[in-house]
Amino acid sequence: MKLYGYWRSSASFRVRLALYLKELEFEYHPVHLVKDGGEQHTPEYRKLNPAGLVPTFVDDKVTLNQSLAIIEYLDERYEQHPLLPSATVDKARARALAYDLACELQPVTNLRVLKYLTGELNCSDEQRNDWIHHWVHQSFTAFEQRLTETAGDYCYGDSVTLADICLLPQVYNAERFKVPLDNYPTLVAVHDRLQELNAVQQARPENQPDAQ
Repeated sequence: MKLYGYWRSSASFRVRLALYLKELEFEYHPVHLVKDGGEQHTPEYRKLNPAGLVPTFVDDKVTLNQSLAIIEYLDERYEQHPLLPSATVDKARARALAYDLACELQPVTNLRVLKYLTGELNCSDEQRNDWIHHWVHQSFTAFEQRLTETAGDYCYGDSVTLADICLLPQVYNAERFKVPLDNYPTLVAVHDRLQELNAVQQARPENQPDAQ
């Protein structure tokens, strides 16, 4: 297995989490999203991923992008340490929590959106940070309310699921941009419990070989 990613990419972080939680061995190939205009734009990488995004995952003859598709592929192909509940309704609810973060929050706060704000739209760093704080607060406020109904030790009951995998990168980004989290006690408690897992520590951005 090979994972092409960037240490601080939320989507790459999600896939690393899934791989480590499922105790799967893989080769990590860094793709620097900033250096020399971004290595994701090179012809070599575009052959793997025409969208020029990370991550890209290769498993034998299978090549996939989109982190959620990669994670569900891993969960279906490798049965150990499942990342979704077995019951249909529970599975759907855990997915919904995950999608709240990965499909609603992350896309409006990722690197290419932030670069467009400060580049083409000429926003200041303060305006960029206001943008991030606005969307994080809007998303986390709703997520906190959902967690009061679903959380046990983790986002959905007492087992780590896809929802937790999607939560961790967004809290990392919120902390990076100094978003106050005082109003989200359940979310923070779940996040802190997840930090106790060795797989989570292995997957954290600062512990990657390309971390800067």
